[in-house]
Amino acid sequence: MIISPAMLKIFEECPQKYKFMYVDKISLPQNKYFFEKGKKIHAIASYYIKGFDVSKLENALSEKEKQIWNYLKTTEYFKYELLKSEYQLSAHLGKNWIGGRLDALVKDRDKYYILDYKTGEIPKNPEYDYQTMIYLLCADKFLKNYDSLCFVYLDLKNNSERKVQLTEELKEEYTNKLLATLDKISSGTKYKRNKLQDVKCSCDYYKICSIL
Repeated sequence: MIISPAMLKIFEECPQKYKFMYVDKISLPQNKYFFEKGKKIHAIASYYIKGFDVSKLENALSEKEKQIWNYLKTTEYFKYELLKSEYQLSAHLGKNWIGGRLDALVKDRDKYYILDYKTGEIPKNPEYDYQTMIYLLCADKFLKNYDSLCFVYLDLKNNSERKVQLTEELKEEYTNKLLATLDKISSGTKYKRNKLQDVKCSCDYYKICSIL
């Protein structure tokens, strides 16, 4: 099994919730509108960056989606050489595999950029977000030689970006942090909820959790 950023975020939030989702595999209904909007933008971006005609897809966008798309397609990164789009990238770390599906990997000479399109909120501390750490470490092993490697959050909600460049110091820090979290997951830890028992949990699994 490949451990994704989403899985690590859930485990850090609440090990009990992690158990419900990834051990017991209990699924819950999702907000369809939010995901449909994100899917449309990701789909049109994937075709566009590969050089396909996306005019019909553009015509199907809502006005809000067109505003988002017009910002995204004019970013400097869409002018760079495309290496991968909607690509599953993974790497071995310790006793586990880590990875995820990156939106795009582009290069400008020997400078590489992992692109992530965010129609929602970007992480408050993107430098230490699990997605940043996992994608940069996986890309580092995939590319091996480069002048610079950056993870770029393209904030489509606010027409802005946040960039994190991988350094040797961050590489070591990311590796140690991820290994520590992976060890907790694989060491047979008890999946206890993080919330205090006398505090009502806002998690979607609270009804199940409350009877345990």
